[in-house]
Amino acid sequence: MPQPPQYSAQPPMPQQPQYSGQPPMPQQPHYSAQPPMPQPGYGYPQSKSKIAAGLLGIFLGALGVHRFYLGYTKIGIIQLVLAMVLSALGLGFLALWGVIEGIMILVGAVYFQRDAHGVPLRK
Repeated sequence: MPQPPQYSAQPPMPQQPQYSGQPPMPQQPHYSAQPPMPQPGYGYPQSKSKIAAGLLGIFLGALGVHRFYLGYTKIGIIQLVLAMVLSALGLGFLALWGVIEGIMILVGAVYFQRDAHGVPLRK
């Protein structure tokens, strides 16, 4: 008949780690969930208002303000320079250009559905 195992009255003492002269590195906490998204206003492109862009095009389109609002700075600068040069000559067809683009923005023309960053315009 086998003998039952013998148990000691005292549990064994754990081994003490050897000190190497350097403090132990702290453990990084383990996160199971993804970190929260940063605030959207900091560095992320925000959607622009279609109504604001259209109204800027209708009322200030000759100066290219709607283009600046949508992020198309090259075309905005071109419109601004043309407005300064041609206003000295008395030509006002740039206002018509802005009104037409403002209406195109408001009705949702394909070219004006997104801003310069590719973000769709919101209503």
